Amino acid sequence: MASPQTSSNVCSSSSSSWSRRGRIIRATINVPRRLTNISLPGLKTKGMGEELDLHNCTDRKRSPIDVNMFKRNDNNGHDPLVMAKLYAILEAVADRVEMYKNIGEQRNNWNSLLLTSINALTLLTAAMAGIAATNVIGGAAPVAALKLSSTIMYLSAIGMLSIMNKIQPSQLAEEQRNATRLLKQLHNQSQTIIAMGNPTTSDVKEMMEKVLALDKAYPLPLLGAMLEKFPENVEPAVWWPEQRPRQTKGLDGKKGWNGMLEEEMREISCAMGNKDEADYLRLGGKALKLNKFLAIGGPVLTGLAALGSAFVGSPNHGSWAVVLGVVAGALASVVNTIEHGGQVGMVFEMYRSNAGFFRLMEESIESNLIGKDMERRENVELFEMKVAL
Repeated sequence: MASPQTSSNVCSSSSSSWSRRGRIIRATINVPRRLTNISLPGLKTKGMGEELDLHNCTDRKRSPIDVNMFKRNDNNGHDPLVMAKLYAILEAVADRVEMYKNIGEQRNNWNSLLLTSINALTLLTAAMAGIAATNVIGGAAPVAALKLSSTIMYLSAIGMLSIMNKIQPSQLAEEQRNATRLLKQLHNQSQTIIAMGNPTTSDVKEMMEKVLALDKAYPLPLLGAMLEKFPENVEPAVWWPEQRPRQTKGLDGKKGWNGMLEEEMREISCAMGNKDEADYLRLGGKALKLNKFLAIGGPVLTGLAALGSAFVGSPNHGSWAVVLGVVAGALASVVNTIEHGGQVGMVFEMYRSNAGFFRLMEESIESNLIGKDMERRENVELFEMKVAL
């Protein structure tokens, strides 16, 4: 009869332990010792201990760390207005990338189509002047018609060539390619700022200044706002606003800076300014002089060819008029091919852009060295890596 009594004691102890939540552990400890050796079917003491441990864990007060894991940290939340402005800038930059890319392709087509058309027109006119001089057709009327047609076509070629030399389509296409690349870089920088978290109004202002500086450096209109294609002095391209030291979020700006490193950075800046930038400006000056010579030589030769074709068949100036009308036209085609087929304007813009890149690096280094406030400087390891790249 001991077994039923024992089971009733266990049930009463268990029921008291389960009914009173705050006294679970104490009710379990008060189970008589003589019950430990009794084997009861269907009762698993191990499972009971696990359930007691589970209740013990649920009644345990959460630590502050666990609470913080489930709470939203309002300090790390993004400002909705700042985020909206950054996304608006991203959309505008993405639209500009596509626009500059399309216009760059269009102006590259201008270069190839205009060059082909002008050369074909010039060579055809030279052939007409030669035919008129040989008088193969016979009769004064056909010769006069050929002379007049060749003269008009030469004058038309001069007008088209003058416009082409003025706008320099190959240089325009290179400007749009540079703008597209820099806008893509700016788009990536904006995405990086958003991904790193906590963008501020200063980030929005900086992105806006960069976009406006790019618009000013590479204007799209041809009339009024177009960059000067034959400047008096060769200057580096400038597509950035005033450089200010920008400390990366989460990185210590003053750590690692010392007098030796500052002196090394100054030497690098001087070397880039005196050697790399100066070399590209010198090469850009040579490309500019060549482009000026070719831009003047092409219309001049075409004009001489038009003058010679006008006097073809004249009794007093027959021989030299034919030579001038045919040879000058052929030479004009060669000059045009060298200038626009070789894309000398694009080469000049490339040198100018490369010089601007080194100017940007110089200003970036100087902006970090001028300020005495170490807190505002960029992290030294990150800055060294950028300079090395």
